[in-house]
Amino acid sequence: MSADANPQATAARGAALAREKLAQAKADAAKRGQLPRREPRRRAPGARRDASDPQPFGRAIMELLAFRGWERSAAVGGVFGRWGEIVGVDLAAHTKPESFVEGEVVVAADSTAWATQVRLLAPTLVRRLNEELGEGTVQRVRVKGPQNGPRPSGGLRVTGSRGPRDTYG
Repeated sequence: MSADANPQATAARGAALAREKLAQAKADAAKRGQLPRREPRRRAPGARRDASDPQPFGRAIMELLAFRGWERSAAVGGVFGRWGEIVGVDLAAHTKPESFVEGEVVVAADSTAWATQVRLLAPTLVRRLNEELGEGTVQRVRVKGPQNGPRPSGGLRVTGSRGPRDTYG
């Protein structure tokens, strides 16, 4: 069996070769008087960050949102994503937020009973959403019930082709 057929032997040989090359590079650097640092570079107290310095991810995202003017949209998306936490699990099981445009939140309910319940809770819902988004962000809650069209009035009708006896009599 050759050494190439055994992946463990190949990996061990590669690791040994890497250690050997690293030791050789350190020895060459020591000869030139350029020893590697033992601790990371520290910035002098009060020194400002350079634009090319890495930034924490959260700060970079917040700066991007502010630069693009997406702060409010991101906050509204966060509220929509946490709808169950904000309104409670019972209400969230029967409603979902659909949109936020110019201070108006549109909420869809799965039945007329739940739509009525949300309409009664609208002032409380506006207050709770403004606690999450900032005062004055949400001014109104509009509720949509189930989107089934109205039932046609009149007697029952069968549509389609006529049967064989429709021409008799």
